[in-house]
Amino acid sequence: MKYFDIEGKEYKLVIGNGEDDIYRRSFNALTEKTFGFNFEKWYQDGYWKNQYIPYSLMDGDKVVSNVSVNIMNFEVYGKTKRYIQLGTVMTDIDYRNKGLARVIMEKIIKEWKDKCDLIYLFANDTVFDFYPKFGFDRLSQYQCEKLVNIENGHGYAKKLNMSDKGDMSLVFEKANSSASFAKVSMLGNAELIMFYCTLFMNENVYYIQDYDAVVIADFAEGTIGLLDFFCKEEVSLDKILNYMVNENIKKVKLYFTPKETSSYTLTQLGEEDVLFVLGRDKMLFADKQFMFPVLSHT
Repeated sequence: MKYFDIEGKEYKLVIGNGEDDIYRRSFNALTEKTFGFNFEKWYQDGYWKNQYIPYSLMDGDKVVSNVSVNIMNFEVYGKTKRYIQLGTVMTDIDYRNKGLARVIMEKIIKEWKDKCDLIYLFANDTVFDFYPKFGFDRLSQYQCEKLVNIENGHGYAKKLNMSDKGDMSLVFEKANSSASFAKVSMLGNAELIMFYCTLFMNENVYYIQDYDAVVIADFAEGTIGLLDFFCKEEVSLDKILNYMVNENIKKVKLYFTPKETSSYTLTQLGEEDVLFVLGRDKMLFADKQFMFPVLSHT
C-alpha cells in the first residue's frame, strides 16, 4: 500500500482487482457518476480478470481518482505485441484540479513503460493538452467504408440472446479462439468482448452457423456498422457481410481495419475519440492508415 500527500491531504493508492466489495462499490459509483455505466455485471458474470487493473487514489474508503491499466496482446501487421491501454480515466468532481490523475499517470508510466511495446489511450478534445505532458503523441485513425455491392439474402444470421448462458458461452469461446482478420487485431481478451456484448451491444450479437462465426453489428439509416466478427477458420469479410445485409442496407462501415482494404474508402476519424501513444512501437503506426478495433477500447 502506498500513500501520497497531495496539497496537504493524504491519499491511499489501491491497485484494484474487483474482489474487495467496499473498493468495488466505490469504484463502480465513480464510474457510474462519470460515464453512466459500471462494472458490476461484468464482475458478477466472472469476466473481471487480471488483465484489467485499476489504479485508484482513495480518500478513506472512497475512490476519488482512477486510471486503469489494461494488459492487451495484439497481432499488429503480422507480429505479436504486448500493449498497455489506459482507460476509465476519471476524477470525482470535488477532487479535480489537484493533480491526482497526474500522480497516477506518472506511477503507471514508470511501472509499465519498459514492460510493453506501447502504452496508448483514447481521449476527447477536453483533455488534448493533458496527455502530451507525459510524452504521449497524437496519431490519426482511419475508418473503412464502402457501398454495398454484394448479393443479398445469401444466408441466415441468428440473433443471439446475451442473457442466455449458452449464447454467452458461445460468444466467449469464439472471441477467445478466433483467427485474425484485421491489420491490428486483439488476441485472447474475450473478457473485454463480453463487456460490450452483455452491456452496450447485447442486442447486436449474431451467429452464422454456416461459418460457425459470431458477428457484432449495428444497423442504422441504411448502414451496417460491423463492429467485429469471430471465426476459427479463415473466411472472407464479404462472405460474412452477405449474411448480414438486406435490401435496405446501402453502405458498410467497419470498426476495425481488415487485412485487405483495397475495396474500401478510408476516412480519417474526427476528434471524438483521439488516439494518443507512448513507447517504442509509436513509429510503427506513424504512417499507417488504420484503427484499433472499437471493441478493444476500454
